[in-house]
Amino acid sequence: MITFLISICALILGYLFYGKFLDKFFGASEKNTTPAISNADGIDYKELKPWRIFIIQFLNIAGLGPIFGAILGAAYGPMAYIWIIVGCIFMGAAHDYTSGMLSLRMNGSSLPNITGRFLGKTIKNFMIFFTAFLLMAVGASFVNGPASLLETLTGWDFKIWLYIIFAYYIIATLLPIDKIIGKIYPFMGAALLFMALGIGIMLITKGIGKELTLVELTPETFRNYHNSPDIYKIVPMLFIVISCGAISGFHATQSPMMARCMGNEKYGRPIFYGAMIAEGIVASIWATAAMAYFNGPDGLNAAAAAGQTPPIIVNAICNSWLGKFGAIIAIIGVVICPLTSGDTAFRSMRLIFADAFKYSQKPIKNRLVISIPIFIAAFILCQVKFSTIWNYVGIGNQMLATFTLWACAAYFASVKKPHWLMSLPATFLTYICTCYFLMAPYKDGGLFLSHCIGYAAGTVTAIAVLLIFLFYAKKIRGTDMI
Repeated sequence: MITFLISICALILGYLFYGKFLDKFFGASEKNTTPAISNADGIDYKELKPWRIFIIQFLNIAGLGPIFGAILGAAYGPMAYIWIIVGCIFMGAAHDYTSGMLSLRMNGSSLPNITGRFLGKTIKNFMIFFTAFLLMAVGASFVNGPASLLETLTGWDFKIWLYIIFAYYIIATLLPIDKIIGKIYPFMGAALLFMALGIGIMLITKGIGKELTLVELTPETFRNYHNSPDIYKIVPMLFIVISCGAISGFHATQSPMMARCMGNEKYGRPIFYGAMIAEGIVASIWATAAMAYFNGPDGLNAAAAAGQTPPIIVNAICNSWLGKFGAIIAIIGVVICPLTSGDTAFRSMRLIFADAFKYSQKPIKNRLVISIPIFIAAFILCQVKFSTIWNYVGIGNQMLATFTLWACAAYFASVKKPHWLMSLPATFLTYICTCYFLMAPYKDGGLFLSHCIGYAAGTVTAIAVLLIFLFYAKKIRGTDMI
């Protein structure tokens, strides 16, 4: 109970203090005109109310990431709390805030344009295709996943649900942001937050009543609880499994959409930094719930080995703790919430290609020209199994976050500000991604080499990249590249 409460308090304090510090450090100003005002087109550039933008941003970056990822991460034990707290405050929320504010200052530019501005044209071209690949994988995953669940729940054929979800995605991608996304997201956000809040309250009340045993982070529990600890090492596996609850590059693809809707820079901290802190709180709740429901991480691992997947676990917990109404909320969360990340993944992809080709998106025909090939490719990708696609999303997320952090560090160097707030997290993620590629099992997208080789190569690579960046930072110092 103590560890859980401390994690929630730490995240809130992180928003109040580190978030405020970062806001001042960046130099947010109410005097600056935002792209929602200067570039207003009624389609993508359209001012929305701040509370609505927060909910949209929260759902865009969350979906099921802080639920499923946290449950999978809880299999490693209470050490997951450390990554969620430290990662969310000093890496994830800082990553989301800085990349979002840079987009705001650059007329709502998409992520490839931002990274290209600060890291060069070659990186920009690479990021266009890499970001598109990740967004396509996320979008296709969030078609297959909900369609499979709906088939199980209703008995309707998988393809029927596939067509229905695709139809929704096409409409949400093409229409002005306030017509579909702006109207239904508040209801979906309320459902996700209600589910998390309900589970959080039950954790506290059942914990006080001694109905549940909440595992604390102590010297005795400071270890790897995974069923196969020799294969699934905490470093790097935990840092890839829990991405959305700590740091995720996918978020930087979503923030530009909201940067095009903000009427004032003062909303940057509550929207960009705050939404990530909210996601960290959700992740802490679900990591705790997963361990508590099965009487500890050992029980959670046993349940996973018996075939209980995150959707099954979420449904069981909601039914048990929240009753019949909880079951309805669980269905909304497990089935509908992925759609709120899937539709914006495709919308973000449309904007990335539009920015790359400098192709105005105000006429509907222009939106169709870009969107039709995207959805054809996505439909083909949907024929691949969900698990196969998802294996590449986790590492893709953290690679994207790594590039984004290096770009943010380059920005601070260019304006003569200390870049370490971004370059140190970037160095750490460079190390994690390198280790993952070398150490992860084949089925998870790694080479499964010796751990000694993985750790050594990760260290050498991270130090080498940092040294290259330090040389580059001196070169661009004082250029103010925006």
